[in-house]
Amino acid sequence: MRLEAMAVKIPHVDKHPNRVPFEGVLTVVNTASDRAPAGARGHRVMLTREAAEKALPSLLGMAVDYRPGWDGHDARRKIGLLTEADVIGPRLMVRGYLYARDFPEVAEAIVAHAPESLGMSYELADARVEDMRAEVWKLTRVTFTGAAILLREKAAYRATSFRMAS
Repeated sequence: MRLEAMAVKIPHVDKHPNRVPFEGVLTVVNTASDRAPAGARGHRVMLTREAAEKALPSLLGMAVDYRPGWDGHDARRKIGLLTEADVIGPRLMVRGYLYARDFPEVAEAIVAHAPESLGMSYELADARVEDMRAEVWKLTRVTFTGAAILLREKAAYRATSFRMAS
C-alpha cells in the first residue's frame, strides 16, 4: 500500500469555539463516479490516483462550502477550511475545520443529519480529460479549488462521507 499525505499545521487551541474539526472521504480514486458531476456534460468521471496525488498540495488551504438544501455546491458559502489530504487505498481523505461559531445554523444542521447521510464533493479547475469522447471521462490532471458538504445521495460518488468531531 502506498500512502501520500500533506497537511497545513494549524496550532491546537483547546476548545476553540470557532474551529470544529471534521474529516471526510472527498472522493475515491481510479473508480468511475456513480453519476455525472456538475460540469462534466453528463459524463461520469474517474479521477486517477496519479492525478489525485499530484494535486494534493492544491487542496490545502482551500475552503469547504455547502448549499442550504445540502444538494450541491455554492462557492460563495464557505464555512470551513481544508488542512489535510491523504490518499489512503482508494479513498482521498480530507480533514479540516468548520467555522462553527460563525455559522451555528450550519453546524446544527450538520449535527441534525445522521452522519451516514452526508458526503462530500470536490471542486476543480484545469482538469485534463484523457478522451473527451469516452463514456467515462478519465481525469489525468486536476487542480482542486475546494470542496462541498452535501447529502451523499446527491454526490457524484456515493462512497464519500463527512463527519464533524463531537
